[in-house]
Amino acid sequence: MGQVSNERLLEQTETVKEMIQTCIQCGTCTASCPNNEFMDITPRHMWRLLLTDHADAVFSSKSFIMCSSCYYCTLRCPRGLELTHAMSLLKQAASKLKLKQFQRSSLFYEAFLDSVKKHGRVREMEFMTNYFISMKNPVIPFAYASLGLKLMAKGKVRPEFPFGGKGKLTALFKKVAELEG
Repeated sequence: MGQVSNERLLEQTETVKEMIQTCIQCGTCTASCPNNEFMDITPRHMWRLLLTDHADAVFSSKSFIMCSSCYYCTLRCPRGLELTHAMSLLKQAASKLKLKQFQRSSLFYEAFLDSVKKHGRVREMEFMTNYFISMKNPVIPFAYASLGLKLMAKGKVRPEFPFGGKGKLTALFKKVAELEG
């Protein structure tokens, strides 16, 4: 998995482990998950791995990245566990640890948020341009060129590059950063 030790991974998952401590392994989260068929380990199995201090196995998986935050697992959990929030914390830990296998999704998320911060909405062309630049691989955009052309032809994406922006949500993002510490 890389250079990060299991001890460091365990430190990052301590809060999640506390959140799911009362999990009874019923499998309702797995049965509720619309993305479960795309996961390499089920949510129920992932919680068991965390409870038994196998954070390395969790971060070797991409299951938590597949969570779409639909909240079905949280709503249906018989123990009332905040499983969607736990998945979010795992995503944050992977980003904070700069794990190589999650680099692309972290860069995508950062480019997305930068666009929203600047404009109050996503400006697709700027967002994707910044994402591809952050990937530092000039070949990657070519894999998406045909999709981009189709979206432009249908009027779903406009070829505008509004660099700069008005910072409409700057105060909101500052407040969130302040609250998160």
